[in-house]
Amino acid sequence: MPALTIWSVRFALVYLGLGFTFGALMLWNKGLPISGALWSLLPAHIDFLLFGWTVQLILGVSFWILPRFKHPPKRGNEKLAWGAVILLNAGVLLVAISPFLAQLPWILTAGRAAQLISALLYMLHAWPRIKPTGT
Repeated sequence: MPALTIWSVRFALVYLGLGFTFGALMLWNKGLPISGALWSLLPAHIDFLLFGWTVQLILGVSFWILPRFKHPPKRGNEKLAWGAVILLNAGVLLVAISPFLAQLPWILTAGRAAQLISALLYMLHAWPRIKPTGT
């Protein structure tokens, strides 16, 4: 299994654990109030599970499983894929901390931009590896 897949799946599992933990804390807070400030974890909870876990797991597994056509078989431009993983993680973390840095409203925009650029980089990486059957 390639290193990018290993690290991507590891990060995805960390985000899964953090996302479930944040969700459990907010759910507990609904039944037995701890602090109203726990609701500021909602954006991190959503982003950790949606982008940090789901998208990152898909990215890592697709990097491993998409066909390799060149001889010797290569997985395409791995720098693009690594850039996508790094930017995805940076974007998730920036979005997660944005509620705590309300005085810096550009943090949320920077996080979403990093996630968008990450998707574009991965698309550029994966596009040549997707071909019709028989070619």
